Amino acid sequence: MTKRETGAPDTPDGPVGGADGPSSTTRAFGWTLHGDGRRIGEGEVVAPGERLTWPRTVGIGMQHVIAMFGATLLVPTITGFPVTTTLLFSGIGTVLFLLITRGRIPSYLGSSFAFIAPLTASQSSGPAAQLGGVAAAGLLLLVIGVAVKLAGSRVIDAVMPPVVTGAVVALIGLNLAPTAVDSFESQPLIAGVTLLAILLVTVLGPGLLGRLGILVGVVVGWVFAAVIGGLAEERVTALRDAAWFGVPELRGPTFEWSVIALTLPVVIVLIAENVGHVKAVSAMTGRSLDDVAGDALVADGLATTVAGFGGGSGTTTYAENIGVMAATRVYSTAAYWVAAATAVVLAFSPKFGALVFTVPNGVIGGATLVLYGLIGVLGVRIWMDADVDFTDPVNLTVVAAALVAGIGDLTLTIGSVELGGIAWGSVGILVAYPVMRWLARFRRP
Repeated sequence: MTKRETGAPDTPDGPVGGADGPSSTTRAFGWTLHGDGRRIGEGEVVAPGERLTWPRTVGIGMQHVIAMFGATLLVPTITGFPVTTTLLFSGIGTVLFLLITRGRIPSYLGSSFAFIAPLTASQSSGPAAQLGGVAAAGLLLLVIGVAVKLAGSRVIDAVMPPVVTGAVVALIGLNLAPTAVDSFESQPLIAGVTLLAILLVTVLGPGLLGRLGILVGVVVGWVFAAVIGGLAEERVTALRDAAWFGVPELRGPTFEWSVIALTLPVVIVLIAENVGHVKAVSAMTGRSLDDVAGDALVADGLATTVAGFGGGSGTTTYAENIGVMAATRVYSTAAYWVAAATAVVLAFSPKFGALVFTVPNGVIGGATLVLYGLIGVLGVRIWMDADVDFTDPVNLTVVAAALVAGIGDLTLTIGSVELGGIAWGSVGILVAYPVMRWLARFRRP
């Protein structure tokens, strides 16, 4: 998922409309009222440590819920994880994020698309082993966050330059192409209607509607499937029988090296998304937030770990919510507390989870045809933004080998551990790139 950056005018003391530095009122709880709480002046923004009146804050918080809904619920729908459990831990993760970043970074932690690939590839290992992979990825991200906090955010660029990051992100998305095609082919008419709706809404939809293309497309596809009898009868029956209120399904992880090795490359995507989110918020509010980049990584790492130990999918910061902030010019963390509380409340409705699971394979195929491609293209965008030189033989050959290993799902066994394309492609470029770059120094002109 991409991060949209929108500038905000600065004054000598920071952005018009308030501050959110360490000495300001910004913290986990407690916000100053922006102006009269009803209007945002021309060129002003509502800073993270400010808020509008509570009715307006609640309304904006609900917009954030709508923005994150489609993507957050699509991940468990595709991977087979419990929807209400995933929603519960996304709300809990958002609370942890707001507390650990001390209210300085407005963000919702929704389900990360990057986990779809390893979770799909490891389904035969069972949900407990999959959760072990999620928890391991969260622990690694947490450790990296602590390292970044101690060493400074520039350490990320040194260890993972854009050529490496872009390749890993691209292969994670493209590795899933066969899965999307299989789902599409299972119900081609329903998938086609879903895909067309997503494309039309994304291209033609104004404002926030255009950023909800996936959600709208899934709803349109579901309605079409219901009209033509494309919903699975057993799922519809389960929806009728589901209770309106109930406790989300909780389960613990087990740890298998093969699944962990398959999942750990996702951490690269989480780092890129979190750091990108911090930079985007910094640009929009006119405040440097580099000093809390490590806190953001620690928070997402902890949230993902907690989710893995409880039965939910891994989390990440959401570009969809960046769009809401850019549209409203409201960066108040109070709105995110509203969004987190709403997610937790909805998690206690089995009826809601059963409704999501009625989404047919064709709808998933139409949506994932776009989603998986977007992840792959995001890797390309990372290269473009960093002006990666592909006339350089090191960049060209190492990336080429890694991509084909990932897209072709190169699967090899070492002892009792079976590693797939994502693992081989990611490990390959992480190891091969610095080695080849070092060897290139000895090349004769």
